[in-house]
Amino acid sequence: MSSNAQTRPPLPPFTRESAIEKVRLAEDGWNSRDAEKVSLAYTLDTKWRNRADFAENREEAKNFLIRKWNKELDYRLIKELWAFTDNRIAVRYAYEWHDDSGNWFRSHGNENWEFNEDGLMARRFACINDMPIKEADRKFHWPLGRRPDDHPGLSDLGL
Repeated sequence: MSSNAQTRPPLPPFTRESAIEKVRLAEDGWNSRDAEKVSLAYTLDTKWRNRADFAENREEAKNFLIRKWNKELDYRLIKELWAFTDNRIAVRYAYEWHDDSGNWFRSHGNENWEFNEDGLMARRFACINDMPIKEADRKFHWPLGRRPDDHPGLSDLGL
């Protein structure tokens, strides 16, 4: 076990089922919009690239999340497994949000994740594109927080 003295199941090596579970747990965490809680899923020396932002440790990742959720209001996210290996997972995702002027967006992206033996994410690389949408074109309508189990996923929504 690493010096983080914390584990975050499911642990690598991943199976299809455990990779899907890991993706859903990440989605649930990000939908909480609790930067402190979410940051605990990452190693102390995690490395991130998110658009033009880079984080070199857990504290920088947490500060990024605080800034993100202060800007991206009414944030709702859906993630879907794309591929996996022993300790890596690739996901595609979309999230909807609006800015402080009421302009709505659907952001589409892909992430590559690498985990340590304790199931903490050591590396995260994200590519994201924002698409302006009308409020009437939103597809993610559940109450803020965890996406309900019966809400369609990305493929079901045609995204």
